[in-house]
Amino acid sequence: MEFSAYTQTSDTLQARIKDISNRRIDDKPKVLRDLFSFLDLTTLEATDHTARIRTFCSQALEYHSKGLTVAAVCVYMPFIGICREMLQHTDILIATVSNSFPSGQLPLHLKLEEVRWAVEQGADEIDMVINRGKMLEAAYDDVFTEIRETKKACGQARLKVILETGELGDPLIIRKASELALLAGADFLKTSTGKVQPAATPEAAVVMLDTIQEYFQATGKQVGFKPAGGITDAETALLYYKLVDHILGNKWLCPQLFRIGASRLASKLNELIP
Repeated sequence: MEFSAYTQTSDTLQARIKDISNRRIDDKPKVLRDLFSFLDLTTLEATDHTARIRTFCSQALEYHSKGLTVAAVCVYMPFIGICREMLQHTDILIATVSNSFPSGQLPLHLKLEEVRWAVEQGADEIDMVINRGKMLEAAYDDVFTEIRETKKACGQARLKVILETGELGDPLIIRKASELALLAGADFLKTSTGKVQPAATPEAAVVMLDTIQEYFQATGKQVGFKPAGGITDAETALLYYKLVDHILGNKWLCPQLFRIGASRLASKLNELIP
């Protein structure tokens, strides 16, 4: 398919965000509980180690015992097995990052080996990062090919494509990266690695959601959306909820199509949920 020319400017994006952010949420306690179920509870620190990951999984299990279940945990590849062992009797999915996360700077054949190994270890979801250098130099065929081949390497695992919108910057470049990811077979578009500032922004989210909506209208295929990075409080999470609801509709308000990547948000939501 061919996408239409994107005409949204920074000013129009800001105006739309302001309008949507002012919209009222009727049943806030229910929405907060829903937001918890959309979480990819994440730890991606260079200092992560076995004991820390076990504590991390124990926290997810503690929430689970209270009837609050995150959609997935997201960890570095060496810890997939520990998460699989500890969470095996729950419906919490195991996600990991790939493709030379967070830089994206590695030959493609090595990136694909990363993905295959992660899937063999039991990853349910692969959060790949694109090569922003290739994107910024307009090497679009290379970006498309990498996403397509990564999707093949995922097998049955779900593929989330991280655009790192803070480095792409320009809404038109974010739009183009979104188009390439969708056409190459992404199951989700994800804003950020969380390692670059700015990370998730409402402006980038609107561009990505507009692209997902146009793709759905043309193909009938629903692709998910995941803002990640810097989402540390309920009000910020609620804004992304409103954006998804307004642009894509309530059929996207489920863990299969909407995730929020965060490390600290779970505890904040837990305090607010009745």
